[in-house]
Amino acid sequence: MSLDQSSRRAFLAGSAVTGSVGGAYYLTRSDGTGHDISPSLHSSDGTTALGIDLAGKPIVGSPDAPLDIYYWTDFQCPFCERFERETFPDLVREYVEPGDVRIVVIALPYFGGDSMTAAVASRCVWDRLRDGDPAAYWDWHAAVFDEQGEKNSGWASTENLLEYTRAVPDVSADGLESCLEDRRADVEAAVEAEAERATELGVSGTPTFVVFDPESEAAGSLVGAQPIERFDEAIDRIGDA
Repeated sequence: MSLDQSSRRAFLAGSAVTGSVGGAYYLTRSDGTGHDISPSLHSSDGTTALGIDLAGKPIVGSPDAPLDIYYWTDFQCPFCERFERETFPDLVREYVEPGDVRIVVIALPYFGGDSMTAAVASRCVWDRLRDGDPAAYWDWHAAVFDEQGEKNSGWASTENLLEYTRAVPDVSADGLESCLEDRRADVEAAVEAEAERATELGVSGTPTFVVFDPESEAAGSLVGAQPIERFDEAIDRIGDA
């Protein structure tokens, strides 16, 4: 049995926390400056007990992890960039690597047109890599965040995203360009459907996180670039529910 919509909204609305932290470093698979997530980055075509369709979404962590963290993010969101540099590596080290949590990354184009372009590009890149070299996706993901500029200043335009992609090994800029030209409408529709689903769940900004136990269906949310201590508290609370 899965939670109905009103129950999900009640869980999320009743447990939100806000805040922000400073940044340190990105996850990486190759250069030694962060935590190597490549063995645990994978895809799925299932739907979770929270009603999240996993198709098209990178998943970090074991498919058998007892807890999920859903992470709604926007490449133009400065607090998302801060979270990825500061707290994401700690989450991987403390919870993902031991097999306790898996993190589902969900693009939410919150800040407008360039956010949508980046979200569509992200899905295009993931779709091409998920069955072959999924770890290369994270190199691309981190490279785009590393280029983050002022919101809607053009830094996340199609032309610039293709330029960033050319600098990422094992990711085809030509493949991304073809996807943006040929499949953009379909991919954009899928991203918009995910945004509508996020609204149904009470997600109203980025970054938003939902910690969810599929067995007990207990859920709790955090909003903003929270430090690892807030995730410690949420994971302990939901895991003990």
